Amino acid sequence: MGHWKVMTWTVGKKLVLSIPATGNATSSSEQYSARFCSSGDTSCVELTIHNVNRSGTESWPVICSVLGPYGSKTSQLYVQESGTVSIMGGNVTVVQDQQVEFQCVTSAWFPTPAVEWIRNGQAVNSSLYNTTSIADGDAFNSTSILKFQAVRNTTVECRATVLTLTSPQSSSVFMVVVPKPPDWTVLIAVVVSIGGFALLVLLIIGIIFCCKRRKEKQPNYQDEMSKRVRTQSQISAGVNTAGQRQGQVNAGYLPEGQTSVAPSECNDSGFSQANGSNVFEMPDVVNSNQEGNGYNGAYTTVNEGFRKHRHVTIV
Repeated sequence: MGHWKVMTWTVGKKLVLSIPATGNATSSSEQYSARFCSSGDTSCVELTIHNVNRSGTESWPVICSVLGPYGSKTSQLYVQESGTVSIMGGNVTVVQDQQVEFQCVTSAWFPTPAVEWIRNGQAVNSSLYNTTSIADGDAFNSTSILKFQAVRNTTVECRATVLTLTSPQSSSVFMVVVPKPPDWTVLIAVVVSIGGFALLVLLIIGIIFCCKRRKEKQPNYQDEMSKRVRTQSQISAGVNTAGQRQGQVNAGYLPEGQTSVAPSECNDSGFSQANGSNVFEMPDVVNSNQEGNGYNGAYTTVNEGFRKHRHVTIV
């Protein structure tokens, strides 16, 4: 820049500062100040804005104007705001191989911050976490969720940044991993299975034993019949021995059509002829112990010739 007399600075639509070539700047507010880049060199002027805020505006035009043939130059001022970063829940203790989830929340940022996760000093692949942002007035809030399987003690860090920040803001927590307890599920399942099988075997053996005992107590048909036959035989033998009635040949029986009998036959058979008459005496062929069965007479008298007699012999 050549020789000039007066320089003015406009931020937005507001004239905020004027400075003569002599170096005595006039400012409309303490927020704005200007100085030469180097002592005695009026070719470079530096404008400083203190306590910058957006005031609802994302960017402002900053215009530097010099009276004379130099005209003016315009630059765009972008204002960004950094908010807070925090990992919800703080330090945690988890069981080994457990699926863990960490949630990082950023608040009051403008524009939307870039969020990344660091695990034990190593950047996490962006495919392993998900980040969403929502507008909150003239700022943005973001939520980022990281999931992974716990293997060992880990330091987890969440970082957020915008373009104007020289270093990102961050929040970190420590995760302690404890060994997982032994899994008794498989052992319990095996024990239950073996116990159930053993119980089933014992039940089957018990059923077989009961059936066998019942079969031994119930004789089969042939044994029962043989036993009954033996019992009947014993009963019959006892009757024949103790009370069987002995029979004799009925010598007085005459076949059909026969009316007389020879004296010799009668005598041999036990008949006797009395007084030469036709009356014969015939002894009873039944023992005296059969008197109760209707044989009360000791002799049977046959008059007027022979009469047929049939005697029943009971065995």
